[in-house]
Amino acid sequence: MKTSLRLSEAWFRRGLWLLSLVFASFLIGLGGTVVGDLPRVERQLQLDDFIDRPAAQAQRDALARAQQAQTEADEALAQAQLRARTAQANTRSAQASLGDWLATRSATARPEQDPALIERTRALDELRAAQRQAQSAAERHEQRALDARQAAARSQRQLDELEAAAAGRLQAAERRQELRVFGYRLALTLPLLAVAGWLFVRHRKGNGWPFVWGFVFFALFTFFVELVPYLPSYGGYVRYGVGVVLTLLAGRWVIAALQRYLARQQAAEARPEPARRQALDYDVALARLAKGVCPGCERPVDLKNAAIDFCPHCGIGLFDRCGGCGTRKSAFARFCHGCGKAAETRPTVTPGSDTELSNISSQKPAEDHEHGRR
Repeated sequence: MKTSLRLSEAWFRRGLWLLSLVFASFLIGLGGTVVGDLPRVERQLQLDDFIDRPAAQAQRDALARAQQAQTEADEALAQAQLRARTAQANTRSAQASLGDWLATRSATARPEQDPALIERTRALDELRAAQRQAQSAAERHEQRALDARQAAARSQRQLDELEAAAAGRLQAAERRQELRVFGYRLALTLPLLAVAGWLFVRHRKGNGWPFVWGFVFFALFTFFVELVPYLPSYGGYVRYGVGVVLTLLAGRWVIAALQRYLARQQAAEARPEPARRQALDYDVALARLAKGVCPGCERPVDLKNAAIDFCPHCGIGLFDRCGGCGTRKSAFARFCHGCGKAAETRPTVTPGSDTELSNISSQKPAEDHEHGRR
């Protein structure tokens, strides 16, 4: 059993659903632009906004001076160490040369070389003195570099303490700012959800249903994408708490909707068959039959079984016979598929006619079976 929608009508409906999605996409883009600009309402906070600026500036200046002094001392120390190594190398060379000369002097035992020995010894002493001076200079530069490093470390520690205290105040201010921005998001999102709910309840079946659904999609996207991820965490308590509340509300609404649906179905199944049949929409009935369920009670029915003409659950007629050719056809079809004759018009429902409809309903199954045997 196929749906009764015409081919063009089905394509028009698909186009309208596409229109609703396009409409929702433009609304989402516009809403995303508005929401994205919300943080600009608040000024960007910085660490310097919460630090003791005079004290911090003094420590930064002291740190810069100490670092500059350390750089200069390290450069001078490198030069002094190079000179010390050169002087040490010269002294070792002179000592080695003197040692060789003394060995030669002892072997030859020539007295005329004594003045040369005195000169070489004096030169060696001068080289040793130069080495000691170079080492002393290197030690002085090393001390300067050490003092500069210690001064820089002290300034850095004091600056870190000031920044740590300011970081705590900055974090608290950022939390307050995030709450304000979330409040802005909430103030924009809640009215959208309220309007979307009102449109869904009142106008989702009207002529403008594509725009209604597009707005509903936009509101849901805004809620779940632009609001929920920005819920304040507070260790996860807020987000999980909101999730629990939303789940309870949604579950309660679903349970209430199910109870209302069951109550409506029970009331409908208690009414006479003509009244139930008249209340069923033609397209809805054919759509339910296409799914293999009874149009009246929506319970599964074996529609392929030729012996089943009535729903075994609620008793509504599913198949009857054409008055013209006797072909077995759907009781909800408007025309016979065998001969094209219009289906017989069933009695209409008027106020106060429940007794008459009940009598008609009780007689109709027997008449249909008798007609089928003929």
